Amino acid sequence: MQVTVSRISPVVLELQIDVPADAVKAEVERQYTTLAKRAHVKGYRPGKAPRPVLRNLFGAQVENDVAQSLVNTTLPVALSQEKVTPITQPTVVDASKVSGDAVFTFKARMEVQPELADVKFEGLELYRPKVEVTDAQVDEQIEALRARHATLKTPEPARPVKAADVVTIDFTLKVDGKDVKDGGGEGIQLEVGAGQALPELDTAILGKSIGETFEAEAKFGANHPRKDFQGKTGTFVVKLTDVKERELPAVDDELAKDVGSFGTLVELRADIHTKLEKMAKERSETSVAEQIVAKLNELNPCEVPPSLVMQQAQMLQQELTMQARRAGQRFTQQQAEELGRAVLADAERKVRAGLVMAGIAKAHQFQVNDEDLEKGLAELSAETGKNVAKLRVEYREKSKRDILVGMILEDKILDFIEGKSKIVDGDPPAPKADEPAEAKAEEAK
Repeated sequence: MQVTVSRISPVVLELQIDVPADAVKAEVERQYTTLAKRAHVKGYRPGKAPRPVLRNLFGAQVENDVAQSLVNTTLPVALSQEKVTPITQPTVVDASKVSGDAVFTFKARMEVQPELADVKFEGLELYRPKVEVTDAQVDEQIEALRARHATLKTPEPARPVKAADVVTIDFTLKVDGKDVKDGGGEGIQLEVGAGQALPELDTAILGKSIGETFEAEAKFGANHPRKDFQGKTGTFVVKLTDVKERELPAVDDELAKDVGSFGTLVELRADIHTKLEKMAKERSETSVAEQIVAKLNELNPCEVPPSLVMQQAQMLQQELTMQARRAGQRFTQQQAEELGRAVLADAERKVRAGLVMAGIAKAHQFQVNDEDLEKGLAELSAETGKNVAKLRVEYREKSKRDILVGMILEDKILDFIEGKSKIVDGDPPAPKADEPAEAKAEEAK
């Protein structure tokens, strides 16, 4: 078997494989022998049909079966022989006609990683944002805890609705002057100004008193989920049935006991400070990693396999879509298209940086040993609250173990690159127009 390797592009390889005539002949004989045993040919007993008759009836099918069999048996051998590791499933793009006395030739194309001869990564200038947690940030978290543990009470004396009140309403809806049967509700509770209702409805509720009935008009967007509402104006007829205000708990030791296993307010504040500091450190490290990704792309321009980019883009798109759903956000068609382009560009950057880091790992012989894995499992245990022993069993599964090994290896390479870089304390410069997809997603919201 003769194999000729051609690089169609930096990320696409083509193998031409010439299968010797004797191997082709042997496979043709095997296929016809098998066919003769199972073929039912009118006028002949099973296994007794002459070869010319079989060739006349099943020749095209046999040729296809022989070609497929030769591809299946020789392609893996050729890949191993040439030390080629495909990223995608090889595709046969050309094949000769099968003949029992001639060489069978076919070509297979596949995506491969680009050859990176001289990876540049030393001497990067990186900015590490300072990790600072202020008393004001701790106070902000305390206020959020107070809001979550607030109780609702009726204002005394009775008063009109103010922002942040929790009201109960009954309402009906008219569109184009006609009542919408399923467009109303009774006993609906919402917080005024919290974005739980249409802005026009929020505004109309302000200043109203219990028992008061009023109307509010709202314009429905062109992308409203109900097509019969799109671009139209709805009229809400609303009756205010109840008003409650939040009574916040005092900032004292009792609050600390209510929100968790803290004996004093001092302990609660210390715990909040520790958590905020950990989050700030993670954001700082993430910022450095993102800068490394950007720098590796700038210094090592290379073509990347499209299939890897698409896989990465799909993962990013799913993450951003889930985030948007959790936040109750909907994208317009234009926003979705812009986000899609940003996601694709971000995916390409991440894939390119990953390939470059793989080149660094290979050149410097980075490995993940048992000690690294145990440390990784311990960190996972701390993050998830799962027992280390259970995680150890869970991560025996190859796919999960490979993910963990990949994460550990990436951290090692990032630390290695940081050690070769100039680190400046402080925030990095503002991003330029070509920014990560996550930033584009925030803008789209």
